[in-house]
Amino acid sequence: MIAIIDYGAGNVKSLQFALTKENMDSCLTTDPKRIQNSKAIILPGVGAFNDAMETLHKLGLIEVLKQEVAAGKPVLGICLGMQLFYETSYEDGSWDGLGLLQGEVSRISSSVKVPHMGWNNITQEKESPWFTSITDNAYVYFVHSYAVSSFREETLLASTDYGGKVPAIVQKDNITGIQFHPEKSGTTGMQLLQNFGEMMS
Repeated sequence: MIAIIDYGAGNVKSLQFALTKENMDSCLTTDPKRIQNSKAIILPGVGAFNDAMETLHKLGLIEVLKQEVAAGKPVLGICLGMQLFYETSYEDGSWDGLGLLQGEVSRISSSVKVPHMGWNNITQEKESPWFTSITDNAYVYFVHSYAVSSFREETLLASTDYGGKVPAIVQKDNITGIQFHPEKSGTTGMQLLQNFGEMMS
């Protein structure tokens, strides 16, 4: 069972539907026990960074997430969920994130239209089981105004070009962050979710 953390930040139903389509059992939850008993965790999200952190704090989920990561459980962050993994975000101020990954989140360059919304291709930076049956430069669907702006180079699995190099998939040990929305990214997105399932088993 995959625990999708349902903390009110985005349409989690479409993500759950996509997982069900790939025969992956999931539940929408904020219950620490269900999260602890899960096989893997997905932290989704759209919206404001600080609001999301405050909600996670109020629900008592920040420590739960950190404990599960420390225990080696696969944890996947999608869109805002990926950004929350980092130390700091400069979205309307300066805010502390979960600090699971080293780096910062900043507004996308004003040299391009913000938000970055629509289909863009991703360049695979290194080999990974995440890319099983996925071609390089595959197109995926993005919706975001902020992006990871500083990060450890060795964590970068895939990038996209939008006003500069934007991390699209990052990974450190059992933590993976995906900036785009797999559930809206057609066959490529579905294959990514399937690969996640394979890596869990």
